Amino acid sequence: MADDVEQQQTTNTVEEPLDLIRLSLDERIYVKMRNDRELRGRLHAYDQHLNMILGDVEETVTTVEIDEETYEEIYK
Repeated sequence: MADDVEQQQTTNTVEEPLDLIRLSLDERIYVKMRNDRELRGRLHAYDQHLNMILGDVEETVTTVEIDEETYEEIYK
């Protein structure tokens, strides 16, 4: 019985970055990508190169425009 508790604690601990991803399987995650792209979806699988298979994904692309009069950034 003590071995079961110890093994469960070992599988739920985060010692390396990939451990955190492993614990996020079948959970909704947020992925920030290059060029101001963001993904939100359910993590189904991943590999050692961090290729991910997501389901029910929503993609958000943020564009920045500069107001020519005030030179302020406008996020859309």
